[in-house]
Amino acid sequence: MESDLRSIGELARDSGLSISALRFYDGAEVLAPARVDPRTGYRWYAPGQLADARLLARLRRVGLPLADIRAVLGAVPGSGAARRVVDEHLRRLEDGLADARRELSLIRRLIDQRESLMTTTPAEYRFTVPAVGLAEALDAVRFAVGDDPGLPVLSGVLFDLDGGLLRLVATDRYRIALAEVPARPVEPAESAVPAESVESADFAESAAPAAPAAPAAPAASAVVPVALADAVRALLGSAAGAVELALGAGTVHVTVGGHRIEGAALDHDYPDYRPLVRLEPAHRIGLPAAELRAALVSAVTSSLPSGPHGAACEVALLTVDSEGRFAVAAPGADADGSDDILRVAVNRDFLLEAVPVDAPGQLLLELGGPITPLAVRTADRPGTFSVLMPVRLPA
Repeated sequence: MESDLRSIGELARDSGLSISALRFYDGAEVLAPARVDPRTGYRWYAPGQLADARLLARLRRVGLPLADIRAVLGAVPGSGAARRVVDEHLRRLEDGLADARRELSLIRRLIDQRESLMTTTPAEYRFTVPAVGLAEALDAVRFAVGDDPGLPVLSGVLFDLDGGLLRLVATDRYRIALAEVPARPVEPAESAVPAESVESADFAESAAPAAPAAPAAPAASAVVPVALADAVRALLGSAAGAVELALGAGTVHVTVGGHRIEGAALDHDYPDYRPLVRLEPAHRIGLPAAELRAALVSAVTSSLPSGPHGAACEVALLTVDSEGRFAVAAPGADADGSDDILRVAVNRDFLLEAVPVDAPGQLLLELGGPITPLAVRTADRPGTFSVLMPVRLPA
């Protein structure tokens, strides 16, 4: 009955939404009125819509995107879909808060340096990591280092220390590789083996005086030139035990056994990689690394101008059918008339580099869509993975 309907003003008052917001959500097909007066255009709402309006108001307050609000209000009761949308938004908020805290920690350091006397030497953060772990991390990211002279910051490896983790990052804008190594701060009396020799390559600098101990949970970063990163990897060889590193004051020091390498970090701000590696895949495909390599090597490809600097690259097509079966096909392959098939074109050589010959057993391939980045993860090292941008196929 019309007498049971609420006017737009009454619904605004009872729900906490403004009249203009209710008009907007009507136009956005999120909360349509039960009746619109054909002569005046005035909106009327059913009694049961008050609960939706109140829920909508709260979803707005926590910044839920419009598409997600629509998904929550349109979810089938009891399906759990609405709760999944809200939980995913909470995860994004928590990730953003963690990023903000870390950035503010670095900002405080920069402010302290700016306000200190010019004669004050910025602090170094000294910590140790397992030699084997650092070697594996360098091997895992080296292939993704950029070589574009117009983007010199990408010609290095980011060493990003965040509390108890050292994260190595490399990217050339077409792919990004990450690897994590557990880190432990160095106390004043427990410096690693004293350096008996200092390697002096073109990037090396004179030894710096000992720095104070790092805080219990430091946050520091440095972009290590690729030549220095390669020299560190060569020095590591098959070393075991712990490696001592020091980041700060524009330099990087690495002590392995009785040898020490040091050099200047690149004086550039590295792009914020963290939002780029938070993926929401539609499909997770587990398969042996050798099986994926064999499929890629034998796949029929097409040469397209989608490589770095506009160069041609060999493109393969990754497909997932409606039953979740994965395959590598030619880019021009027919989808067999299925609307459910997922088709993602990739630079075949880039994907092969992300799956080295000695890659351990099982991989996890994460696919989101034809224009969504895809990820390659190893089962035994969840913090070490690669993300590749898909290739747009010609229409």
